[in-house]
Amino acid sequence: VKGGLPDIYDARDITETVFRVMRDVMTTAEADRVQQELHDSVLPTDEKALQMEVADLWKDRNPIVGLLSRIRPPLKGPAPIGIDSKLFLTRVDNEGGVPKTVNAEIVVSAVFSATKDELSPERIEAVGQWLPEGKVRELWQAA
Repeated sequence: VKGGLPDIYDARDITETVFRVMRDVMTTAEADRVQQELHDSVLPTDEKALQMEVADLWKDRNPIVGLLSRIRPPLKGPAPIGIDSKLFLTRVDNEGGVPKTVNAEIVVSAVFSATKDELSPERIEAVGQWLPEGKVRELWQAA
C-alpha cells in the first residue's frame, strides 16, 4: 500500500528484489541475522501463493543466485565494484519491474518501512550501517 502498487504480486516481486540488493551489500552472517527476525506472516490470506513469512521473501528463490550471494563478499562501496545508492535504486527499478506509476525510491522506502516494523532496534541499526551512503541510507533512516 505504501509503495502505491495495485497488485499484491508486484509488491511481492519488488520486495524480493529490494531484499536481494540489500543482501548483496551485507555479509552472509548479517543477512542471516536479519532473516531470523523476519518470521511474521506477509499477509493473512487464503490464497496459497501468498501464504508465506517475510523471511521467505528474504531468501532468493533462484538457488544459484542464493548460493552465489552466500559465498561472495559484500558488494559494499562505490560502483562498479560495489553497490552505491544509484546502482541500488537502478537494480530495484530494472530487476523488480517497478511500474511506471511509481519509482524505485517510493517502493524501496515502502519495503524499508515494512521491514523495519519487523526488526529489533539493534538489527535496524546494523542494516543501516550496511546500506550504501547517500539516498538509500537516507530512505532507510526516514522509513
